[in-house]
Amino acid sequence: MNRVIVSFFALLAAAPLAAQEQTPRVLSLDEALEITLSGSPVIEASRYEEKAAQQERRAAIGLRMPQISVGGAYTYLGKDIGFDFNDLKGPVGNITHDILGSGLIPTELIPPDSATSHPGHGSGLVPDIAGPQSRIRRRAGNPADLYGRQDQHGQPCRENHEKTAVEQGNQNRNALVSELVERYYGLALARQVVEVRQQVVDGVGQHLKDAIALEQNGMIPHSERLYVEFKMAEAERELQNARLQVETIASALNNTLGQQAEVLPVTTMFVLGNLEDVAYYKDLAAKFNPLLSQVALKRQLAKEGVRLQRANFLPQVAAMGGASFYNYQVTKIMPRWAVGVGVNLKIFDGLNREYKYSAAKQTVKQVEVLEMKAGKDIAVLIEKLYNQMNNYANQMKSIDASLAFAEEYLKAKNAAFLEGMSSSSDLVDAELNLAKVRTERMQTAYNYDVALAKLLEAAGISDEFISYLHRTDARPIHFDKE
Repeated sequence: MNRVIVSFFALLAAAPLAAQEQTPRVLSLDEALEITLSGSPVIEASRYEEKAAQQERRAAIGLRMPQISVGGAYTYLGKDIGFDFNDLKGPVGNITHDILGSGLIPTELIPPDSATSHPGHGSGLVPDIAGPQSRIRRRAGNPADLYGRQDQHGQPCRENHEKTAVEQGNQNRNALVSELVERYYGLALARQVVEVRQQVVDGVGQHLKDAIALEQNGMIPHSERLYVEFKMAEAERELQNARLQVETIASALNNTLGQQAEVLPVTTMFVLGNLEDVAYYKDLAAKFNPLLSQVALKRQLAKEGVRLQRANFLPQVAAMGGASFYNYQVTKIMPRWAVGVGVNLKIFDGLNREYKYSAAKQTVKQVEVLEMKAGKDIAVLIEKLYNQMNNYANQMKSIDASLAFAEEYLKAKNAAFLEGMSSSSDLVDAELNLAKVRTERMQTAYNYDVALAKLLEAAGISDEFISYLHRTDARPIHFDKE
């Protein structure tokens, strides 16, 4: 008995918690946009791509600077070994091989090449063998291009890559705003359609009760009641389909928001009273559309490719330098420092340079053609969306008039039906017509807002959608006519 009582009270305590968990989360469009942009994997991936491109550009800067390295070596010999090179006035020749291969120095005591090499002299001309002693080697300045084919393409290429990553991130952000508007208002529309279908079911259900009573009193034939029953079954089926549609769109919205909680949209759809001229949005697209910006960056990169290929026809001038510090300096053979400069001019390479240069110029022309086409495509898209919005705004005016008529017509048919002056089919048809007009009205508002979101996306200013929502000329579209 006690267990039963305990279980009963446990169920009572859990019931409010379960009800609380099932309560939808009220979410405005402003809040939904903030959640989407802050937690979207697409936006996060874009940020990582931008940071990676930025770091690559910074790393490329170091390639244009002198390379400085420091090395050290220490050799200890039990007995000093010395050589007199005072008589050597001519070329040194293969003296290193002669000394090291003579057997005077044990093999295990010869330091590796990495410890004896000298900047500008390859593997090291003379080892440190008079010990104990140490040596420090500093190498400043790898062979570097001073003129001709320099790293003039790599750095601009990486800067271009960074800018492209930024524009790609902007494009993803704009597309995400449009997606959110479409799904947020899509869920609001689907919920309102459910409400309309529920009203139809309730209305037809009441008509069915009246039809049954009137048939029993002999005021209407049996066929009239059957017609109402048929429409009742049809209304219930459409209500169930509308509920399934809500579940589908809610799942899509949760995917955009990155959460699983049930969401209740509270921001109403709207229609603008005054829309800017279409040329206004075309001008914005030319400046801010991320796709057009990316194409322009590709054109700049193609021109950099032309400059790179042109540099292959120029002579190459390179310089190098290095310095070493020893405890014991062999001055006549091993200098403490060395600098050098070299020139290379390619005379003929089988016309390879000419063909690559020509190919680079053709690439520039190709990108310019694609850039022109992309600009025209965006302009056509803006005109299409702009005209659609105007069409939806005009439709809203006529639908508002139809809604007022449908509401009055239903009232008249209902009164006539109760007085036996109208058939049940006329009454049900009036109920369904009102539901149809209400649905069309909300669908038109939805189409208008989605077209506006896509228009702003094409113009490259999707973030401005919220400001359009709060404009003074933005008329909210509620479930019923205001």
